[in-house]
Amino acid sequence: MIKFRKLFDFLKSLKARLIILFILIGTIPGILLRVGMLNSYENRAVSIRTSEILSQAKILANQIVSNDYLNHSSSIQINAQLEQLSTIYDGRVMIIDDEFHIIKDTYKLDEGKTIVSEEVIKSFYGDEITKYDSENSYIELAIPLTYSTSEQEDGKTERQVIGVMMVSVSTDSINLNLEYLSRNAMIIQMVCIFTVIFISVILAIQLVKPFHKMSSSIDMIQTGYGEDALLINDYTETTMICDKFNHMLGRMKVLDDSRQEFVSNVSHELKTPLTSMKVLADSINSMEDAPIELYKEFMGDIGNEVDRETKIINDLLSLVKMDKAAGDINVANVNINELLEQILKRLKPIADKQHVLESFRPVSADVDEVKITLAFTNLIENAIKYNKEEGWVHVTLNADHQYFYLKVEDSGIGIPEESLEHIYERFYRVDKSHSREIGGTGLGLAITRNAILM
Repeated sequence: MIKFRKLFDFLKSLKARLIILFILIGTIPGILLRVGMLNSYENRAVSIRTSEILSQAKILANQIVSNDYLNHSSSIQINAQLEQLSTIYDGRVMIIDDEFHIIKDTYKLDEGKTIVSEEVIKSFYGDEITKYDSENSYIELAIPLTYSTSEQEDGKTERQVIGVMMVSVSTDSINLNLEYLSRNAMIIQMVCIFTVIFISVILAIQLVKPFHKMSSSIDMIQTGYGEDALLINDYTETTMICDKFNHMLGRMKVLDDSRQEFVSNVSHELKTPLTSMKVLADSINSMEDAPIELYKEFMGDIGNEVDRETKIINDLLSLVKMDKAAGDINVANVNINELLEQILKRLKPIADKQHVLESFRPVSADVDEVKITLAFTNLIENAIKYNKEEGWVHVTLNADHQYFYLKVEDSGIGIPEESLEHIYERFYRVDKSHSREIGGTGLGLAITRNAILM
């Protein structure tokens, strides 16, 4: 079973397929050429033999008619020529009169008998019949015996059929030559096949070698002992594959760097509140007879750090759920105006003295309510948190025949131009100290972007 499995795997390989392809290309034309040449030789040899016999038979037929052999079959000269024709071509000659009687048979088998066959009947109508039977290896000819009766007005001579000459000739000599040629052609073809197989194996090994080099290079890259890029330029195809692989490798490195940075940021962000709680707890434990007010203050700070840790974890879980359920979209028709009113009502407590201006146009849309709520909440919450005292926030809803548009504007601190390309990165903050003061996790815009893309 294992051997068959290995054979099956080998046959699936490019090397095996190239070898098979080369063998087919090298052998099939040779087989077709051999068959074609043998058939051509057979047809040519039969055609030449038929022409020779027909020519001799016509000459003899004229002599038979001129010597009135049908009525005087004892002619020594004609009989000698018939025997000679039979001997030379290893065949049989029969002379048939107009009553279908066999008056001469060089085999001395059917003299005096009657013969009625398709070839004889056609010959009595003046047709020359030639027939080759390849299965029984003989050529058969039927030549009408005619003499002129009268000359017609148009100058043509009218001829009357008075008998038929039947000649059957063996083609054993042609078959012997054919077998000899076939045997020699087969030997040459087998030599060619083995040569083709040998050359095919060499060529297949050479053609597949760049792919083995590519595989080895990829293994070296994976283990970290190879070059940083794949460079196999033997063929145009391998160059294209290398370019695509290097492009993919570059993207994977970027993703890996991003993942490592993300893990590092997550570790840092989760560790910071824990460190603060540890410091606060150690401070309380180290104080003897600390006033109750200090205890309450420290416990309040610890509670804030716990809330901050919880928010970071919840935001991370939101991102993970979005990554895992990219295709899990629950679309339904939602009244966007009512949705925004609910969001603004929930955010009123943190707005404090800021004025949130609502400008809505009636809109209903097919959306995933949970994810679109997450996106809207993060945008409006950011506008409120990163604002100035006594500032304002404008939330505007508009629509056309196909899309609706939500615009969130504020009078806040803004974002420097050099930071704009990073605002969707996880844990990225423009002003880290201010973000921590207001409890930001650095994940809000990443969550918003993922939700909108979904």
